[in-house]
Amino acid sequence: MRLVTLAWLAFLFSIPLWMSDLYVLHVLIMTGIFIIAAMSLNLLLGYTGQLSLGHVAFFGIGAYVSSLASLGFEAHLLPGVLVKMEPKPVWLGMLCAVTIAGLCGWVIGRISFKVRGAYFVIVTVSFAEVIRLVALNWVELTQGPMALNNIPALRLGTPELFELSFLRKPANYYLVLVVAVLSYILIRRLVQSRAGRAMIALRENEPLATSVGVDVTKYLVLATMVSAAMAGAAGAIYAHYVRIVDPDVFLFIYTVTMVIMVVTGGKGTLAGPVVGGLIFGLLPEILRAAEIKPEVQWVIYGVLMVLVVYFLPEGIVPAVRNWRRRHHEPATAAAPPASIEPAR
Repeated sequence: MRLVTLAWLAFLFSIPLWMSDLYVLHVLIMTGIFIIAAMSLNLLLGYTGQLSLGHVAFFGIGAYVSSLASLGFEAHLLPGVLVKMEPKPVWLGMLCAVTIAGLCGWVIGRISFKVRGAYFVIVTVSFAEVIRLVALNWVELTQGPMALNNIPALRLGTPELFELSFLRKPANYYLVLVVAVLSYILIRRLVQSRAGRAMIALRENEPLATSVGVDVTKYLVLATMVSAAMAGAAGAIYAHYVRIVDPDVFLFIYTVTMVIMVVTGGKGTLAGPVVGGLIFGLLPEILRAAEIKPEVQWVIYGVLMVLVVYFLPEGIVPAVRNWRRRHHEPATAAAPPASIEPAR
């Protein structure tokens, strides 16, 4: 299994070396960004069982915070109180984006995990809508519908010695791939730790987990904070890649896209969001390349999603795992034990 993983990583890292079509690289970059966001949502939905339909808020917060820190801004926080920030290096803006998105996740977790079920969903959706309205109407800070543009690309190093620029698509592809791999490793280590086992226990049976001393609020808030920070990182990468951000980044369809990737790939699995993201991130572009009419494309997209959910209710990754388990069991495992005759 480890060899298969290494082979996949080697293939993914080799793509810019032989792929000359920049549009394909662009599609892979955008798909990778949403895979990172889907992995962050899976930490909540898959490992704690909490459905957040406002997850795009953290993605948008990361995009706006990193953009504003890199561009600099002046805005009146209160009447007579002017807040001014000079432009900062892009890497520092991205760190600010991750930090502030994580803090927003902590605040929302502390507030919303006092309720459960539909109430939690309502809180997250409301939070996303409030943030969207702030981005739309606080024109002095966010430029509103006119958007923040000319966002600088990420640069590492110093111009005098060595500078690595992420202006071109191959460099951005590697950036997204590295962040995706690090996010995968972080989630894996977290879910295999004591905190991760506590999250899974809460998902399976919250009253039982509480009865044996699991602190419900503590672990749910931890999951929300890490998930929000990771979504903020995805948003920051998105902002410095497309170099323009407007309030449409908070559209509900982006949350729906993340949920589709998680559910169809297999929630509560490490590879689920990756598989779901690759399928439903690349499928629209494949259908478009086939020159199928747009309305037919959406019909095929929807039908495929319904078929996956209907025939593979646990998701693609758990279904493949169960199939492999059934077909790789030793033949002797099902055979009755041989009888031993008593010695004469």
